[in-house]
Amino acid sequence: MFLPQEIIRKKRDGYALTDSEIQFFVQGITHNTVTEGQIAALAMAVFFKGMTMPERITLTCAMRDSGSVLDWHELELPGPVLDKHSTGGVGDVVSLMLGPMVAACGGYVPMISGRGLGHTGGTLDKFDAIPGYQTSPLKAIFKKVVKEVGVAIIGQTSDLAPADKRFYATRDVTATVESIPLITASILSKKLAAGLEALVMDVKAGSGAFMPTYEQSEELAKSIVAVANGAGCRTTALLTDMNQVLATSAGNAVEVREAVRYLTGAYRHPRLHEVTMALCAEMLLSGGLATNEQEARAKLQRVLDNGKAAETFGRMVAALGGPADFVDHFDDHLEKAAVIRPVYAESAGIVGGMDTRALGMAVVALGGGRLRATDPIDYSVGLTDVISLGEKVDKERPLAWVHARTEAQYEQTAAVIRNAIRVGDAVATLPPAVYRRITLADV
Repeated sequence: MFLPQEIIRKKRDGYALTDSEIQFFVQGITHNTVTEGQIAALAMAVFFKGMTMPERITLTCAMRDSGSVLDWHELELPGPVLDKHSTGGVGDVVSLMLGPMVAACGGYVPMISGRGLGHTGGTLDKFDAIPGYQTSPLKAIFKKVVKEVGVAIIGQTSDLAPADKRFYATRDVTATVESIPLITASILSKKLAAGLEALVMDVKAGSGAFMPTYEQSEELAKSIVAVANGAGCRTTALLTDMNQVLATSAGNAVEVREAVRYLTGAYRHPRLHEVTMALCAEMLLSGGLATNEQEARAKLQRVLDNGKAAETFGRMVAALGGPADFVDHFDDHLEKAAVIRPVYAESAGIVGGMDTRALGMAVVALGGGRLRATDPIDYSVGLTDVISLGEKVDKERPLAWVHARTEAQYEQTAAVIRNAIRVGDAVATLPPAVYRRITLADV
């Protein structure tokens, strides 16, 4: 019999916890036999003393097993069960294209996504912008859509990793969110509860990333790769850039528009295309659907060119309650802001830097994101045609277009954009879209 306070004491003093101690504590979180104060104390002890990789694996598996774990074997799917997870960013619309693209290449993607909090946008909020789309379907419907369409993007159900939900809520109000062992376990417990065969992590680095430095982003990526593989799920990670808005838009309805235009070939932003293709190719390789990156990219380009990826997106939207004609008439179905106006730089020049986090917070201030989990969302607002690093701006080329509810909101957002985007005479050293690939051999 263990005592929670003795487990806390042991970690406080810098010792590694045993598998049994970690499992006991997680069961206590799940069944409310451990108090909020005890959860907070253990989180703070881990924050300062860390966890070994074996401890992280045990914590992840215990939180994964605190609820139900999806089993896809009974469906006898003819392809691998795959997923991608991003640490979040601004204009990170990749999931909306990636799921249908991988499904069109023979993968099965049961993507359980989250909502935006802070400056990062949430995939579920983007789908909520689509009228009728159900982000919380019954589990039977979720499985049916995955089997028949190949992809379903939904929210976390209450019976998936419930220990993480309680643990995270306490961390959120006790300044213990920024712990790499706890972030690792939180992300992976939910993802692995989806019964995946392989996972690809997109870990962002830069001014709009969750982790403040490149080194910390790299450390998180290595932790996730080591722990996920240790828990039995083939996992690799890509470190990708978040020193500027990834797509040309940031918001909810505006990003859905960009995603559909990407899938149909109407417009593919080069940087967004590179990150999307790199992550999709990594998924095909992890799932054995391609033997090398060149073959993977060729398959992906084919399903984009022949319309199969766009068709798969449309079928998923319809199967989860959205409009059957969404891909063809998306602009008719998505909300539009009352005020849509450009923001120009105070002087002409070249974009040399960007405070991407500030741009994300500008979207939140417009009503397109939330500071608290209970905050309502205005799906119509956001930014479009956001300038990229190294591009010239002048009286003809704005920094961005603002989609706002009122003129006052537009003016406030315009001021934030001018402060967040640095314009000068020098050509910026452009960061790569993808910094590096991390595998188990790297950790």
